[in-house]
This record gives sequence, C-alpha cells and structure tokens, in this order.
Amino acid sequence: MDVRTCRKCGRLFNYLSGPPVCSACRDEMEKKFTTVKEYIRENPGASMKEIAEENDVPQQQLQQWVREERLEFTEDSPIQMSCEKCGTRIRTGRFCEACKSKMADGLNNAFRKEEPKPVEKPKKDGNHMRFLNK
Repeated sequence: MDVRTCRKCGRLFNYLSGPPVCSACRDEMEKKFTTVKEYIRENPGASMKEIAEENDVPQQQLQQWVREERLEFTEDSPIQMSCEKCGTRIRTGRFCEACKSKMADGLNNAFRKEEPKPVEKPKKDGNHMRFLNK
C-alpha cells in the first residue's frame, strides 16, 4: 500500500498511479478541464492567458493538457504551439505529424530483425587440385 500526500491539498491518500493527487483534487481538475474545453469552443480566438484567467487554471496546466493531446486549438487560434523537434506550428501534442512518423519509423527499424544474408557456396572448379598440409 503506497500512501502519499496530495500535491494540491496536502491530504493523505492511497496512491495507485498517475499524478500524485487525491481523488477529490483529480475530480476537481477534471471539472476544470471540462469548463476550459467549453470556453475554448465558445471563444476560439482566446489567448492562453485569457483562458487561464477566465477559468482559474494555471497556464502550466493548460500546456500540460495540450501536450497530452487532450486540448486542441483551431488553425486560426492565436495560441502558437511548436513541434519540440523541428519547430513547425502544431495544434496539439508535442510533435508534428511528420516528426511522429519519423520517430515511429526509427523505432520500427530499431526492432526489425535483419534477414539473414544468403550464404554463398564456394564454386567447385574441377580443374584445380587441392592438397592438405600436415
């Protein structure tokens, strides 16, 4: 049994997995997430600062939801997120689609078994005599 102190409220709780917050704080954060999501739908041109202030959520939490791909912004949104690998503009997550596919290909190639090379049989040439030295 793993008992921890909640990072938000300081109460003790039985930790199972995920962020170290109690179930009450986790439920409260999910309610805020729903509120933020509705606010973004109603105000697609809002900035990150406006969203945070209007919904009483830290900007860091908003950025985490975007990195987790739980929030996505429209193409015309003033919020500028960029790919962590190449810097291109993205709407959600940490990486653009091109970088994601390159990383996936790299992982697939790393775990792909190499096919055995065919063994070449020595050519038999009847015109030569071979001797064994002892």
